[in-house]
Amino acid sequence: MLPRIQGATAVRALLSWSSGKDSAWALDVLRRQRGIEIVGLLTTFNAAVDRVAMHAVRRELVERQAAAAGLPLWPVELPWPCSNEAYEARMREVIARAREQEIEAIAFGDLFLEDVRAYRERMLAGSGIEPLFPLWTRPEETPRLARTMIAAGLRAIVTCVDPGRLPARFVGREYTVEWLAELPPEVDPCGERGEFHSFCFDGPMFSRAIPVRAGAVVERDGFCFADVLPEPAGPAAATARS
Repeated sequence: MLPRIQGATAVRALLSWSSGKDSAWALDVLRRQRGIEIVGLLTTFNAAVDRVAMHAVRRELVERQAAAAGLPLWPVELPWPCSNEAYEARMREVIARAREQEIEAIAFGDLFLEDVRAYRERMLAGSGIEPLFPLWTRPEETPRLARTMIAAGLRAIVTCVDPGRLPARFVGREYTVEWLAELPPEVDPCGERGEFHSFCFDGPMFSRAIPVRAGAVVERDGFCFADVLPEPAGPAAATARS
């Protein structure tokens, strides 16, 4: 059971926000549930390059997502390189701040990795803040989940692929049913095992699309990254390489 605040009408929750499709879809799912109020988007940034950790998305684009979602951004600045001890210290600070603001829960867009869920539960244990997993499912359900998101109007660009699991030609392209159809059978269609990461630029969770385009692709630290670039609003915006 989630703790209750005297007189509160809904559980106040932060959403762990990677800038990708799963966290965006979690926002839409949670907003359609009664009894939960999302009050902010919690994002970890690599402070050395001012980009989302792992997804490598520019801070400016995450700020545009937060504005389109109508929510404040809760940035967590991480050093690079970042040890697990440093990460956990930064997270303890933000958890304490959340409790001061009477936030009762943090939601995560995790799908089925039990070890990841257990780690998040341990991080919040005893803090007075409960973890929520609104998308939790089974591995065999992710093909349907992927198509459900796309059918609902979610649009995303694939920003990073692990070339040991997925060829580099998949990065920098829009996450579509056609893209899914090309995936090797061993790759999870939601990328839950780290095969790929994404940036969500449109969907029912936003009041407007975030105009972007996919830029240069680079190989770094064993991964292939596409630099997602902001675009001015207009008919040519919000496109990805085919």
